[in-house]
Amino acid sequence: MTQPSGAPLALEGTRIVLRGLRVLGHHGVGAAERAEAQPFEVDLDLELAGAGAAWSDELAETLDYGTAAQAVAAVVSGTSHRLLESLARACAEAVLAEDRAGRLAAVGVRVRKLRPPVPLQLDSAACELTLRRA
Repeated sequence: MTQPSGAPLALEGTRIVLRGLRVLGHHGVGAAERAEAQPFEVDLDLELAGAGAAWSDELAETLDYGTAAQAVAAVVSGTSHRLLESLARACAEAVLAEDRAGRLAAVGVRVRKLRPPVPLQLDSAACELTLRRA
C-alpha cells in the first residue's frame, strides 16, 4: 500500500456503504406473500480487507459496488425465502461470491420488508446480519 510520502497516517479501515436498494421479491412465510411481488429494501456495508484504493485511486484495488448491488438484486428478485434471516444471508453470500479478488473482509446486510403482513401501522420489518470471511 502506498501512502502519501512523509504523512504519518494510519487508515483504520475502508467500508463501502450502499443504502436503499429497492427490489421486488416473493418472500415470506404466508402463501400470499410468496404469490404476489412485494417491495424489499436492502442496505449493504462492505468492509474491505485492505485500504489500497484509498491511496491509489484505482478501481482494481477495491470492490465494484455496482456488481455487489446487482448480485443482491438477483437474490431478492429470485428464489423465494420464507424468512428475512435466510434472505439476508443469501444476499451476503452472493456479494462475497462476486468478490473473486478477495477484497472483502465482511459483508453487512440489512433487509427490510416494506409491507410486513401485520395488522398494525408498521413501516417495515427487517433483519440485519454480518458475514465475515474466516
